Amino acid sequence: MGKVTVVGSYIVALVMDTDRIPVEGETVVGKNYHTTHGGKGSNMAVCASRLGADVTFLGKVGKDSFGDGFVSLLKNENVDTNSVLYSDHIPTAVGFIIFTSRGTNSIVIDPAANNDFLPKDIEENRHIIESSDVIVSPLEIPLETVLAAAKIAKRKGVKYILNPAPAVDLRKCDLSDFFALTPNETEARVCLGLEPNDPISDSDLAKALLNLGVENVILTLGAKGVLWVSNKGTYTIPTLKVKVVDSVGAGDAFNAGLAVGLAENRSVTEALALGVTTAALSTQKRETIDSYPFREEVDKNIAEVLNYIT
Repeated sequence: MGKVTVVGSYIVALVMDTDRIPVEGETVVGKNYHTTHGGKGSNMAVCASRLGADVTFLGKVGKDSFGDGFVSLLKNENVDTNSVLYSDHIPTAVGFIIFTSRGTNSIVIDPAANNDFLPKDIEENRHIIESSDVIVSPLEIPLETVLAAAKIAKRKGVKYILNPAPAVDLRKCDLSDFFALTPNETEARVCLGLEPNDPISDSDLAKALLNLGVENVILTLGAKGVLWVSNKGTYTIPTLKVKVVDSVGAGDAFNAGLAVGLAENRSVTEALALGVTTAALSTQKRETIDSYPFREEVDKNIAEVLNYIT
């Protein structure tokens, strides 16, 4: 069993359905109000645990009921909660989400305690990073916090996966402390300071990111699988063919599967196959956390991907 640490984020989602998005100054009547667990770090932690890894979550929430609910989620999913940090004065991150009957949505997010997760918190908990096999982070926490964690990890030979979402311009960053960068096509362009619809090819996009110093660039391409580029070459890993119901959270499932595979000392190809299989299976159900498969289901399906590769 590999040890995976998620240095990441949690956001509670407050969700409501309406017929349409209200205009400025207008009040409309909604229905089906409910709260759900969100945040890419939270998703990755739960998914990695379901895949059989020894998972620790290192991140920050508020001293409130939402933070307590998150800790309960992690405990129920067998994720180590000893490294959940608490902000003294800032609440747990919240997202307000309105869905309309037309399938559109409007979202407002307050990162709150995620923005209070600082490099000093990393230094105070460096033993957690140093004792890990693999670390994975999204960018729903400050970039400087992720860079500080990656520097510690690199010194101890710990593989670090950076999922640059939400994306930021990374051209001025030295990414040599990271084992892998895992953007989708749009995020990759933003990371290079390009327009989201820039016509650059996927291969050139990945190679340009590789020049920032990272060991591996893994471009996630949805139903087309992933494009993996390193100094050893360029490879395409196909995904599992499934009937997609809801793809929300699939990227987080991919990163969790990749992290678990690497933590188990599998080859990068095998770890990628674990990631794309996990992500594909997660698209068959609604509700992000509920959609994440357990290892038994992934193992039953991964041969289809591996056989295609070989």
